[in-house]
This record gives sequence, structure tokens and C-alpha cells, in this order.
Amino acid sequence: MNLLITEDDRARLLAHGEARAAGRVFDPMPVVRLFTPDAHLIWLLAALDPADGDTAWGLIDLGIGMPAQGTVKLSDLAGIVGPLKQPVMRDRYFQPARALSEYVRLAQENGGIVD
Repeated sequence: MNLLITEDDRARLLAHGEARAAGRVFDPMPVVRLFTPDAHLIWLLAALDPADGDTAWGLIDLGIGMPAQGTVKLSDLAGIVGPLKQPVMRDRYFQPARALSEYVRLAQENGGIVD
């Protein structure tokens, strides 16, 4: 088990990843919110590539006012630490309130992911 996602998260992310890989039109709810407590980085992940089980897709906010959809490897995130040596963490209390496309729209309007 990856410390950033639970087994339930992984199953839901993989299901979304299979739909995405099959080219199905879908607008999923994000499954997990990852963040750095000391660097203002946020990842709202919605799918996991079933081919490698490591490449996640979602909304990425690097804290520079330009949030965008993209991919990131969970294995890479596990090695990131902020300036105060805080690792990437899973928001255990995250409950998605809208589809990913709506998070993207709001993030682009506001220059960052809004909760």
C-alpha cells in the first residue's frame, strides 16, 4: 500500500483510469487530495493509469497561479518534501464537492485550487 492513497482510493482511481484509457467521456469526482503543508502544492487526483499503477491524473496546483490538469507519479510525490522538510500528505478529511471539470474551472478563475 502507498502511504499517499488507501486501497479504496487506489481501486477508485484505477476504475477512473480504465475509463479514461478506454477513451470514455467522463468527468469524475476527484478521489484524493494531496498537499504539502509547508509549500502550498496541491494535487486533486481523479484517475490512475492502469498500465503502470503509478501515474495519476488530475488537477495540479504548484502554487504559482497556474493550476492545470496533468499527470504525476505517486512514487515521485512520495519523495517530495517542502522547505521545512514536510512530506506530501493525504488530506484525510477531503470530501469532493464537485466534478473535476468544475474544480479546474474555479482554479483557473482564482489562480489556485479553492475548497
